[in-house]
Amino acid sequence: MDIVDTASSADNFKTLVKAVVAAGLVETLRGPGPFTVFAPTDEAFERLPWGALDGLLNDIPKLTQVLTYHVASGKLTASDVMGLVSTPTVQGQTLKLSFDGTTVKVGDASVVQADIDCDNGVIHAIDAVLMPTFEDAPAHADAAEATESDAGQSGGSMDD
Repeated sequence: MDIVDTASSADNFKTLVKAVVAAGLVETLRGPGPFTVFAPTDEAFERLPWGALDGLLNDIPKLTQVLTYHVASGKLTASDVMGLVSTPTVQGQTLKLSFDGTTVKVGDASVVQADIDCDNGVIHAIDAVLMPTFEDAPAHADAAEATESDAGQSGGSMDD
């Protein structure tokens, strides 16, 4: 199965799959790749500030930036990631990688399930939604807060 089918068949990536569909990235992630996807779990999306997810779903260019910030070209297994300090993303920015002897970190997120093998790459489940630096947001701003302010007071969770 490809990355999209693998994520769709899992119980913990429902929000990610909905976001990938909304952003029009299904065919890309079904492509030959290979890709490494640092996939936020549903629980990670639930931790976003109120309104942030709806704000992203209503701003497809920003949603696309966020989603492609979770994707690296090539198939990087957990053992590959442990030997790296960073990796470029499809979005264009670089993700910081680290390993403390027990946990692989991707930015501020921890890998909670590694090496979910797919025909066109690999998925690593992570416990947080990673946010790139947006050109219209201050570089020091917490991207989730920037997204929340962009979302305003509209929306709640996607399931409301």
